[in-house]
Amino acid sequence: MNENRINENYEESEDIFVLTNEDGEEAEFEFLDLVEYEGDEYAVLLPVEDEGDGEVVILKTVAVDEETSSYEYIEDEKILTAVFEIFKEKYKDEIDFIDC
Repeated sequence: MNENRINENYEESEDIFVLTNEDGEEAEFEFLDLVEYEGDEYAVLLPVEDEGDGEVVILKTVAVDEETSSYEYIEDEKILTAVFEIFKEKYKDEIDFIDC
């Protein structure tokens, strides 16, 4: 599993939303950023109930219509790593990242 982590002391924002998975289970996430990679957009999210481990979730953003988007799980480690590296570079002065 890809270990994309930020320091647990990261300061939370107000961008909290709920996602529902295929089984109807809901989970709250803090939206950290939207990263563009190879023509697609990826949401970088931090689970609210992360118990302080700081592992982020990266999901591909897919437009359903003009007002609605859905998010797809990414299995490709190359894409996950590339998106997280872009995110790390963008926030290197604001967030302490943990090398795993």
